[in-house]
Amino acid sequence: MVRLLFAGASALVLAAFLGAALPPATVQAEAQPVRVPASAEEITLSFAPVVRETAPAVVSIYARRVVERRGRGGPFAGDPLFGELFRDFGPPVPRVQDALGSGVILSPDGIVVSNYHVVGDATDIRVVLSDRREYAAEVVLADEASDLAVLRLDGAEGLPVLDFADSDAAEVGELVLAIGNPFGVGQTVSSGIISGLARSGIAVGSGRGYFIQTDAAINPGNSGGALVDMQGRLLGVNTAILTRSGGSLGIGFAIPSNLVAQMVAQAQEGRDRFVQPWAGIRAQAMDPGLAEAFGQGVPEGVVITDMHADSPLRAAGLRPGDVVIAVDGGPVNSAPEMMFRLAAAGLGATAEIEYLGDGETRVTEVALEAPPDTPARDPRLIGGQSALRGLSVETINPAVIAERDLPLDAEGVVVTGLRDIVARSGLRPGDVLLALNGDRVATSADVERAAGTGTRNWHVEVLRDGRRLSLRFRI
Repeated sequence: MVRLLFAGASALVLAAFLGAALPPATVQAEAQPVRVPASAEEITLSFAPVVRETAPAVVSIYARRVVERRGRGGPFAGDPLFGELFRDFGPPVPRVQDALGSGVILSPDGIVVSNYHVVGDATDIRVVLSDRREYAAEVVLADEASDLAVLRLDGAEGLPVLDFADSDAAEVGELVLAIGNPFGVGQTVSSGIISGLARSGIAVGSGRGYFIQTDAAINPGNSGGALVDMQGRLLGVNTAILTRSGGSLGIGFAIPSNLVAQMVAQAQEGRDRFVQPWAGIRAQAMDPGLAEAFGQGVPEGVVITDMHADSPLRAAGLRPGDVVIAVDGGPVNSAPEMMFRLAAAGLGATAEIEYLGDGETRVTEVALEAPPDTPARDPRLIGGQSALRGLSVETINPAVIAERDLPLDAEGVVVTGLRDIVARSGLRPGDVLLALNGDRVATSADVERAAGTGTRNWHVEVLRDGRRLSLRFRI
């Protein structure tokens, strides 16, 4: 250390002694005045001004739900062998689960957004503001697929709010702050940058979609909190972390604000279910092999591999084998990214789609609408003394295909629920019923008629995960 300081001091003395011999540009550069910081914030490089503006609009959420679990091993609890064999022994026992998370206030009258995995199915929700005011809350709109939920605070007015940023304009490297209630210690702020965009194909929270990645520390309890930019606007809703230890390792994910804005808009319209625009397609991300086949130097876009007959993209001129390159000017490199861009545009809007078809680059406009709910889904619950008592079914239509993630060519009847006697049949929710005791079924009414025949021996043909199965059981 002494040697380094001394060497530095010697260099300064020599430079002063030989200053006239230095190149003019060097002398001029050293003589330039240093600008005096214009504010205290510039001196300290503090995030305090942003935090002062945004923190009051971030809340802590305490949720409680009642779940039913069967006894853990019954009389064999703790036994290394029989405890596992009898882990579901005994009748269901109600248990209370507590969840801790965060939320963001988006309207003065108490509209708050959080994660589905924080408040979904909650029976009691308590929201605490940064100034320690407390409100009871209820869920007005929730969507497990996007891992978002919108709450309304009871009796709230004049609350601080956050404005939305345009998440499509975000860039890797931008400074961001994550605000929430990690581990229940109280409101906490962590800083970082956007470390990745268009993260898709990652299961985080209860959803699988399209995320902003950040290295701002996010920990349990931060879920539902705000990811804000340096203008104090909401850039995303923090939802999960990628970790092996349970703590933050610098890889966190946030749901982009443009999708959050659509969720909130539908909640304020009074919808009881979040509906995203329907594309009616299956698509595959471009890889080097496909890119070579399509004459691309650099892989870009997604290839349409399947398309429903009623797809709005078909109506706009696209066909299976076409390559979607961009939506509203935003690049598309995965199916979740494409669906995000359509969802962020919103129902009732039109989207400009750039695609490669027949070797030519083309542009078309697509009307963004909800999937058609025709023919009528006609939900039925089999009751009475039927051997299929407790079976819930619906007739398949485009809306059911989208909700249940069924194959685009699915038709007939889908199982939506199982309870009572039929819960032991081997059927599963999501199974597509093809035939009952040799008779084809096309509608939920067909299933109800077949269930009333009085037979106890059943042969059921179903389509499950793309495979045709034959189930036989006696009830």
